[in-house]
Amino acid sequence: MTKERKITLNAEKRKVIADQFQSFYEDKVKDKLVQAKEQYDLMRVKAKDMIEKVVRYHQPQEDVDTIRSMIKKYNRAGGELYEDNCFYVHNPIKKVDDEGREYDANDEVHVRFDMGRKFARAYYRDELKAKGLNPDFNLSINDDYSKRNPKYYNDESAVNKFLGWNTSSNDDKSITTPRSTWENDFKLWTIGSSYCHSRNYKVDENTLNFFKMYVSSADNVIKEHQQLYSYVEGKMKTLRLGLKSYRTFDQAKALADKVGVVLNETMMNESSSLALSIYSPENLASLLEDKKVLTRDQKIAIARQQMQQNSLN
Repeated sequence: MTKERKITLNAEKRKVIADQFQSFYEDKVKDKLVQAKEQYDLMRVKAKDMIEKVVRYHQPQEDVDTIRSMIKKYNRAGGELYEDNCFYVHNPIKKVDDEGREYDANDEVHVRFDMGRKFARAYYRDELKAKGLNPDFNLSINDDYSKRNPKYYNDESAVNKFLGWNTSSNDDKSITTPRSTWENDFKLWTIGSSYCHSRNYKVDENTLNFFKMYVSSADNVIKEHQQLYSYVEGKMKTLRLGLKSYRTFDQAKALADKVGVVLNETMMNESSSLALSIYSPENLASLLEDKKVLTRDQKIAIARQQMQQNSLN
C-alpha cells in the first residue's frame, strides 16, 4: 500500500487558500454594502426630481430661456448660465451665541450628483475587483500616509484609471468611465456662475431634511465599504499568520472545514495548471489572433474550459 503524497504549500498555494477564505468572509458581510448602494440609488432618483423642482421654483425655465436669448444677442453681457450637478440648499434657523443672544443663521446641505473618489471605490468595488484591481488600497493604510509605498501608488493609479480620474490623450475614446457617466447623468441649467456655492436655494425644513437623508445615504455607502474591509482584513491578518506556519495542504484543509470554507486539492492544481492551460498552443493562438484584449476572468474561463475538455479525453 503506497503512502499518499501530501501537497506541500508554497507562496502561490497559500495565496489561493487565502483568496478562498477572503471570499468566504466577504460573502458574510457584503450584503450590507449592496443594500447601502441600493438605498442610495433609490434616494438619488428622488433627489434628482426634488432638486429640479427647487431650482425651477427659484429660477423658472422661462427666465433661463430669457438669459439664453440675451447671451445669444449680447454675448457675455447678456448674463450667465451654467449647467451643473452641484447645489446647496438651506433653511433659515435661529442660533444662540455664547452669551445667550439669538442670531439668524442657515442650516445648509451640499447636494451633489457627481461622484467622489471614496464613494466611487465603494460603489464600484465589485467591478474593480473583477478587473484585478484593489479598491481597498486607501483603507489599507488607515489614514497613515507614511505607509504609502510603490504598491499603494500603483494600486491608486490603476483604480483611478479605471474610474476615470487618470486620463490621457491616448485613451480609447469609445470607453465611458464611471466618472464621466456620473458627471453626465444629471445636470441642470442654472442662472449664475460656475461656483457651486452660488447656487444656494432656500427650502422648507422637510425638504432640507430629505436632502440630509440623501447625503447620508451616500455617506453610508462609504461607511459600509470601510466596515466590510475592517471586518475581512481583521480575519485575514490572523489567517495569514497561521498559513505561514502551515507546511501542508491538509493543515489548511482542516482549518477550512472547521470554519466552513470550501477548499479542495483541485483548487491547488488549478493555481498551477491555469497558466499552462491559458497558454497552451491552441489557446495562445486564439489569444494572439483576437484583436480585443481579454480580461483575466475571460482568460481563466478559457483555461477551465480547456481543462474540462482534457479531463474528458
